[in-house]
Amino acid sequence: MAASSTIVCFGEMLIDFVPDTAGVSLAESQGFLKAPGGAPANVACSISKLGGSAAFIGKVGKDEFGYMLADILKKNGVNAEGVLFDEHARTALAFVTLKKDGEREFMFYRNPSADMLLKESELKMDLIKKAKIFHYGSISLITEPCRSAHMAAMKAAKQAGVLLSYDPNVRLPLWPSAEAARQGIKSIWNEADFIKVSDDEVEFLTQKSPDNEEAIKSLWHDGLKLLVVTDGEKGCRYYTKSFKGKVPGYAVKAIDTTGAGDSFVGSLLVSMAKDTSIFTDEAKLKQALAFSNACGAICTTKKGAIPALPTVSDAQALMSGSK
Repeated sequence: MAASSTIVCFGEMLIDFVPDTAGVSLAESQGFLKAPGGAPANVACSISKLGGSAAFIGKVGKDEFGYMLADILKKNGVNAEGVLFDEHARTALAFVTLKKDGEREFMFYRNPSADMLLKESELKMDLIKKAKIFHYGSISLITEPCRSAHMAAMKAAKQAGVLLSYDPNVRLPLWPSAEAARQGIKSIWNEADFIKVSDDEVEFLTQKSPDNEEAIKSLWHDGLKLLVVTDGEKGCRYYTKSFKGKVPGYAVKAIDTTGAGDSFVGSLLVSMAKDTSIFTDEAKLKQALAFSNACGAICTTKKGAIPALPTVSDAQALMSGSK
């Protein structure tokens, strides 16, 4: 019998190569640090590190990097039963430059990488159907056969009454064009129960300012229980059927924003899995979001995503210190 996990994350796991000196371009960088990455895998590790129960489903290459990534999941307490190894394709790589402000630029090596070759027949469906929450991004929608596997996984989850969580994680260089990205990301928009988008993604998807309430309204759909817009260090905004508001962020010295959004999402999913009344109880939601803001903030104070993910006590310390 497969062990069931409360939150199942689906999609890509890859290796980020980060310059060992901040603020230089890829061409100028003398050396790179290898950091495990891939948003859905980061989210799974974030959940686990905060004491939640997470599984990851995805494909890596049958190579040194693939074995390393599967190992990192296990070391972080993530159920890796759904991880597959492809003999014919390599584990995906991304070279990520950090500009002076800790923001990122990406260059990807995926032609095709193993994560893109996950087939519907390879999915661990029982793992998905037994979950409370099924979480995914949009990178798995870009090419077949992974797109069909993604759609089948979502459908199985929905039919089993599993809550669908979507963080589109826009990575423009991976899509054929900006318009293809917009259409692809929106093609599954109305299926989700919970969506998290960054202010930049609001601007990209709506082609309006992220401060524009009409832009946010256009992203709402009636099946949604919660829409959250993250505003970097400013915190986040939340929208439900019956209320909306803002939760301020925490001021920290950011050196690398990689994984901050994933840390935020992982934390919020842990709160959701514990108590779904956060969708209807505004005080509980605000508390959960403040905790998620703290998790996201802490993640920016170290390089890489998974190594920088906070524990519950890290987040509580930041929250109590800044009152």
